[in-house]
Amino acid sequence: MGMLSLPGFLSCGKKKDFSLTNEKDSESSGSDENSERGNWSNKGDYLLSMVGYAVGLGNVWRFPYLTYQNGGGAFLIPYTLMLALAGLPLFFMECSLGQFGSLGPVSIWRILPLFQGVGITMVIISAFVTIYYNVIIAYALYYLFASFQKVLPWSDCFSWADEFCSKTQIVSDCNTTLHGEIVHVNYSYVTSNNLTCINGTINYKPVQFPSEQYWNKVALQRSSGLEDTGRVVWYLALCLLLSWIIVGAALFKGIKSSGKVVYFTALFPYVILLILLVRGATLEGALDGIEYYIGRQSNITKLMEAEVWKDAATQIFYSLSVAWGGLVALSSYNRFHNNCYSDAILVCVTNCVTSIFAGFAIFSILGHMAFVSKRPVSEVVDSGFELAFVAYPEALSKLPVSPLWSFLFFFMLVLLGLDSQFASIETLTTTIQDISPRVMKKLRLPITLGLCAVLFFLGLICVTQAGIYWVNLIDHFCAGWGILISAVLEIVGIVYIYGGNRFIEDIEMMIGKKSFYFWLWWRMCWFFITPVLLMAILVWSLATFSDPTYGSVLYPTWGTAVGWCMIIFCVIWIPIVAIIKIVKAEGNLIQRIVSCCRPAPNWGPYLAIHRGERYSHVVDAKKEKEHEIPTVSAFIYKQK
Repeated sequence: MGMLSLPGFLSCGKKKDFSLTNEKDSESSGSDENSERGNWSNKGDYLLSMVGYAVGLGNVWRFPYLTYQNGGGAFLIPYTLMLALAGLPLFFMECSLGQFGSLGPVSIWRILPLFQGVGITMVIISAFVTIYYNVIIAYALYYLFASFQKVLPWSDCFSWADEFCSKTQIVSDCNTTLHGEIVHVNYSYVTSNNLTCINGTINYKPVQFPSEQYWNKVALQRSSGLEDTGRVVWYLALCLLLSWIIVGAALFKGIKSSGKVVYFTALFPYVILLILLVRGATLEGALDGIEYYIGRQSNITKLMEAEVWKDAATQIFYSLSVAWGGLVALSSYNRFHNNCYSDAILVCVTNCVTSIFAGFAIFSILGHMAFVSKRPVSEVVDSGFELAFVAYPEALSKLPVSPLWSFLFFFMLVLLGLDSQFASIETLTTTIQDISPRVMKKLRLPITLGLCAVLFFLGLICVTQAGIYWVNLIDHFCAGWGILISAVLEIVGIVYIYGGNRFIEDIEMMIGKKSFYFWLWWRMCWFFITPVLLMAILVWSLATFSDPTYGSVLYPTWGTAVGWCMIIFCVIWIPIVAIIKIVKAEGNLIQRIVSCCRPAPNWGPYLAIHRGERYSHVVDAKKEKEHEIPTVSAFIYKQK
């Protein structure tokens, strides 16, 4: 991303930085408290942006499957505990951190310069994820447009299908009685001779539903593997372009424009979920689906399995989007005295309730599909791509007025993906703004559009015939334990090096003084429970890490190597930046490390009016005789 050659950025805060404004500047900004960076127009913009960021595709296509797989309703016990012990404490910490410093995920590490590489890692991982996440939105857009037909194109085996395509199971052979003897014959022989199969001896041909073949043969035009790149699938490329145009248009004024768009993109999916739930609940077999989801009688014994607790912790961690940098970026635009505590609780609870609610909408219709196809629900349930683009579309195709329900479902997926994408791109633009606020203020539109254009071209590899393999590869490596490493270092750095009690005092400057008992729970989590849980998840993830596969397709050795290179590129900045900062510091090795473990001189509330006595030492850059002008280079400052 560029050369690490900048004294100001990597000097453990020896030089003063730009960016602080005074009270008069704040007053002259009109409705914005912070005239340089800007603020959310109102509280609703922020909350809906946070809900949109946290509530994503995983709430629809992963949580319901995990609940079904891990004991039904019993799974809600470890899920709720993990929310309280791991998810919420880290969520509250990141919201407080971003709001206090009014800085993005890289610059916020003025709090602990030695760990600034953690912020860079978060931003780079977010960049990788935005590339493939918009490809998933492009898939949903393609299916959305395909729904504008009287007959859904995946509702039957049309011209694109092969001999293995079938809407029902096809009998291959069985045992039958012939002249008083039991013989094993092909089913065609049974039917031609007017015989009957003996119960329990029927074998079925391996068949694929129309929706599965449509997904692979038509939508993806999927090749045989990662090494068979093939051509760019033009209609997916156009859908990808459209999705990036939507993202760029929504962010052309930053939070001022995206904060308005989320009123639709964050709220309307709930309307669609409610419609799908009501429709699903009225269908035959819906109750069977619900019972598979929550369980006719929840399997409490499942709670004795470590895998269940690991799944609960992992799902909470990823569904809340902690340690991606987005929470810090979005919260950095809050007013200083905003109640980030109540915001964190509201968003976390909303996210988890949405997951549970989505499960009812999904499983009610899958239950009907099982009823119609005369199969157990367990055979039609799936997660991830298979749920969103195979199982659920197959179920919707069996409903009356199926194009309408298909349109609503994929429109919901598009909206769920877009508002998460808005926050991810805002994370990248916030990082650029913190590095060069003057440039960003004058050139926000071209920079935002340029960033979207670059990410679009990088994503074209994901809309080739081997595109789904690339999407799966990036997800397998970048969205995995790289984020866990960032989360562990984040909480350890802030609590044990910067000081947990000191951080609590910072929060009280924003939300007011609280009692000892108020902070007791948060201290228990931040100092012990949450770090231990995160370490356990990280160790488990590393111990159970396996080479990527897509279905039954194995990845070539070079493909796995590319995946390792991607994640190494993401996390390598943590030691690199730490080493460079230590080298730039003064004194012997111990003194240098200690110096880099102290907050930078310019760490504190962004505006002078909020600093009080605790941060009165922070000098306003505008009052300095020598004003420093930062420029952008690989997320790092270069000073004149």
